[in-house]
Amino acid sequence: MHIGIDCRFAATHSGLGRYTREIVTHMLQRNDPLRYTLFVRDTAEPWLAPLQSRALIICADIPHYSFAEQLRFPALIRRAGVDALFSPHFNVPLRCPVPHVLTVHDLILHRYPNRAHRLKQMAYRFLMRSAVLRARQIIAVSRFTAGELAQVYGESVRTKTTVVYEGVSTLFRPVPQEQRRPVLEKYGLHKPYFLYVGNAKQHKNVQMLIDAYASLQDSSRELVLMTGGCEHRNLRLAPGTVRIDGVPDHDLPALYSGALACVSATAYEGFGLPFAEALACGCRVIAPRMGAIPEVVRDHGVLVEPQTEAIAEALAQIDALPVPPPTRFATWEETAERVVQVLGAACF
Repeated sequence: MHIGIDCRFAATHSGLGRYTREIVTHMLQRNDPLRYTLFVRDTAEPWLAPLQSRALIICADIPHYSFAEQLRFPALIRRAGVDALFSPHFNVPLRCPVPHVLTVHDLILHRYPNRAHRLKQMAYRFLMRSAVLRARQIIAVSRFTAGELAQVYGESVRTKTTVVYEGVSTLFRPVPQEQRRPVLEKYGLHKPYFLYVGNAKQHKNVQMLIDAYASLQDSSRELVLMTGGCEHRNLRLAPGTVRIDGVPDHDLPALYSGALACVSATAYEGFGLPFAEALACGCRVIAPRMGAIPEVVRDHGVLVEPQTEAIAEALAQIDALPVPPPTRFATWEETAERVVQVLGAACF
């Protein structure tokens, strides 16, 4: 069986980029009777270097959500001679020439359009409906997301949906103080700090988190926002708020290990990988009781309502919260194994 994988998001500094890199790397490290072709934006992307001998790598420098994706990508898939396409996202071309399996991370634009104009919302809904209904199999990253799919597209979708949780790299484990000190120095972090990891889109409620922190009026502690994208420009930063960006994965365990807590005010999550990574590092978590967060955090963190006062109260009581022992989550190796099983069920 010859499987094509859409890896065009892999080079991005996003949760979807991380998911694609980890899943594909660990799928190709297995010894399954499968042959792979990877479609990438640039064949020189560093993450591809160890995979050159394990797959055919084809340049598909085609922007996502574009007319070119609909016109050029199907022809590229056809010429590659693959038997099926695995897409780690929902954007499968309407005229995909082979059966496909896709991963659905969330239905965010159904719930929170995030200022997307009406035409974009309509195109998103049309493309996603087509991809979901035509898929041989669907991977949902949480039971919450699987339920959202059934609610929006009908119970018939549930029969072809398999929940496969995102993995947590073995890189994420508690980092001793002497080993994390150089990383904290690198980012200029000299005070105890709360850590937010994620983008600053509307549904993330980052301004609410900033306002909750500001209400403490505690200059002895900082709020560190590890966030990028254009949305952060709309934030009103309070004194003591620090924004960092472009953090490589190998620095993250030290940042989690050194934090008072990994915090968020988000209104919606299809999984919530930063919370899982933080818990794996033995870091406290304070987050809203929304979306898949209770499913991921369970009883290992503090879950609150997404309201400024509730978040501020939890931040103020941080010293009374015990530091949790490291929590074990599925590894990316285990997640890749489950994905391969779904592909096998769909394609053989």
